[in-house]
Amino acid sequence: MTSGAQAVTAREADAALLQWFEHQGWRPAAFQRQVWRHWLRGESGLLVTPTGSGKTLAAFGGALLEGLREQGAGTDGKGRPAAASRLRVLWVTPLRALATDTTHALTAAIDALGLPWTVAKRTGDATSRDRRLARQGQAEVLVITPESLSLLLSYPETAAQLTGLRGVVVDEWHELLGNKRGVLLQLTLARIRSLAPQAVTWGLSATIGNLEEARAVLLPHRPDAPLVRNAPRRRLTLKTLMPAAGERFSWAGHLGLSQIDRVMQLIAGARTAILFTNTRAQAELWHRALASIWLEAPETLALHHGSLETALRLEAEQGLRDGRVRCVVATSSLDLGVDFPAVDLVLQIGSPKGIARLLQRAGRAHHRPGAPGVIQCVPTHALELVEYAAARRAVAAEHIEARKPLVLSLDVLSQHCITLALGGGFEPARLLAEVRGTHAFAALSDDQWAGVLQFIERGGQALAQYPDFHRTVRDADGLVRVTDRRVALRHRLSIGTITADGAMQVRFLRGASLGSVEESFISRLKPRDRFQFAGRTLELVTVDQMTAYVRTAKGVSATVPRWQGGRMPLSTELGAAVEAALSGPRDEPELRALAPLLDLQARDSALPTPHTLLVESVQTRRGGSLFVYPFAGRTVHEGMAALFALRWARHAPNTFVYAVNDYGFVLTSQTPAPVDAELIQRLLAPHALMEDLQAGMNLTEMARRQFRDIARVAGMLTPSMPGAAQRSQRQLQASSGLLFDVLQRYDPQHLLLAQAAREVLDAQMDVQALAATLARCAARRLDLHHPRTLTPLSFPLWAETVRGELSTEDWSQRVRRAAEQLQARHG
Repeated sequence: MTSGAQAVTAREADAALLQWFEHQGWRPAAFQRQVWRHWLRGESGLLVTPTGSGKTLAAFGGALLEGLREQGAGTDGKGRPAAASRLRVLWVTPLRALATDTTHALTAAIDALGLPWTVAKRTGDATSRDRRLARQGQAEVLVITPESLSLLLSYPETAAQLTGLRGVVVDEWHELLGNKRGVLLQLTLARIRSLAPQAVTWGLSATIGNLEEARAVLLPHRPDAPLVRNAPRRRLTLKTLMPAAGERFSWAGHLGLSQIDRVMQLIAGARTAILFTNTRAQAELWHRALASIWLEAPETLALHHGSLETALRLEAEQGLRDGRVRCVVATSSLDLGVDFPAVDLVLQIGSPKGIARLLQRAGRAHHRPGAPGVIQCVPTHALELVEYAAARRAVAAEHIEARKPLVLSLDVLSQHCITLALGGGFEPARLLAEVRGTHAFAALSDDQWAGVLQFIERGGQALAQYPDFHRTVRDADGLVRVTDRRVALRHRLSIGTITADGAMQVRFLRGASLGSVEESFISRLKPRDRFQFAGRTLELVTVDQMTAYVRTAKGVSATVPRWQGGRMPLSTELGAAVEAALSGPRDEPELRALAPLLDLQARDSALPTPHTLLVESVQTRRGGSLFVYPFAGRTVHEGMAALFALRWARHAPNTFVYAVNDYGFVLTSQTPAPVDAELIQRLLAPHALMEDLQAGMNLTEMARRQFRDIARVAGMLTPSMPGAAQRSQRQLQASSGLLFDVLQRYDPQHLLLAQAAREVLDAQMDVQALAATLARCAARRLDLHHPRTLTPLSFPLWAETVRGELSTEDWSQRVRRAAEQLQARHG
């Protein structure tokens, strides 16, 4: 029971926070007050709220009230020794851009309320001041990324600094839930719970399809933790920039830039705009196209993606905040909850590929509590109109994608163990109990744990004779420690789970760095070749080690880098919504605009439905082509196409080539091959799936390539030391390939080999989704058609099959000519 004086202090503290809200023109929402009460009662939980609804102050308000009450009672850290840690709140964020924005927001609230707190930022681009404050525990609030938090735990003094922690906030938890960064964070949170059991943990998340599981992964020790999700739903308006009337056949990328004049009109009528693309290459192209017709000062148009130098990204972000920048062309680097209240127009180029991504990007416009989200979609091909209509329906029905959490990522666990061995050492039995307290390693077996300990001590059975793999020792007290300074330095340089795709620095010959592009792109260039990067046309001068030296080039003709992973697959939820929209009522403007194309598809073949599997067999000059439309996304279709090719060749020996997109896949046979319903059912059979995948795909070679990332995370590939030449992608792949071969021959049961095979099936091929798709397709009514020519659905797949052919013609010219011929044939 609190005393009367303390109760008055609590009321005064609450009044101070409410008065500040009122001064900002706000009123605390019910969900914000609810989270504050949970925090003050020492309860952890998960807050699910739309972007722009006030989640930052919902999570931080409890800490502010706690500080105000302690300040009023004269107990706000007064009287502590100067060397004592002042750390109260850890704010974990997945993006550096988000860290900068969050630091400003938290500092503004603290200063306005008169709390004597310091906010520091600990990310890869933190200042030396902030790094010092973080290392010494001399900031009350520390905004930090998962990798930097793990790095802090590698220093012995950090454990003592964390013991007085009051709370941890994990921002944008849904972005970490389904990847290895989230696994690493689970492990560090388990360590924090053991050091500071009194600290509360709150996750902040946008809406996802598996909220209860998201809570269980974040808070495995609190299965009954509150799930606060009664924030007011933010209205979303999705508008579409319609293509010209009369267009029938579509292929990826043939629209888009053709609508640039209309896009410019929209930007001209807005105060500030963000134009989102799905890939970095697309962002570079659109920035160059807009710059060519930009009538305002060049500095009012900016570019923002993850390969750009930090200073360039920060300049674009600050320009959005203070109104100097009128438009930013961006990728997912600006997806998350960075607050830009001045933005009143968001454009999406092409399909968002997922419902959650669409909501995130729409949330960047009018980013203020209670303001509606608006997004203007610009199709890059005609069939994306269906995706926009389907996305609008899915949002209305609240059908949001789930994020699947990873389990038993032993490379991440190995890295974490080395971190703790550096940070003062660990006792294996106690750490095992702590690790099993996470969702990711709840099923960790004794044999797997023994394998991890053996791996970090001497590399495993086959590598025991190599000193470079001897990283930990057990001292007289039974603690596992790192005693070698070289091991310590190498480990701290390689902490984290983000693996680069052979990035090469791009730097002016006399000047600053611009960022990085993939080594494979630079390797194809010769000196004096031009390419587009960082919103500039550059000329390659020379390549030295892992740096490409460039100078500014005159003219506009230039190639654009193609980053790995550029083709984002359609989500399962949006794929199902598209399939339903194609044959459903045409009550959306996009579907009405697409009516001539859909009618043509229905006349020459059929429209897909949720109850049928549409298959088309078409004879072209290239041979017989089988088109199958499961609407399961590019990743699943890759596996299905390989599986169909193997099974069909067994049935009737032949040579097949295939191509895929998000709607389906096509197999083209070298010699004529009859197609009937019985054959299709045989190809769809769900039995012997794994055996057929093993026979039809080179899983060993895929595992070899996957092993490189695993070996890097686990610390088997030592990083380049400061000042030394960076190793190339080819050198890294050769090193990891040699390790893979040695382990496969001499230690085939090595824990990381098994993980590589598992990740190929789970991550690269998504075997579970493949099996589910096969079963779903086999259970549907087969709708087999033999159209006389390509249909609107089959034409984009046919275009993919000719993309890689040698020709003196540009691919887009060949496809455009074919489209014109088809349109003429159909009148």
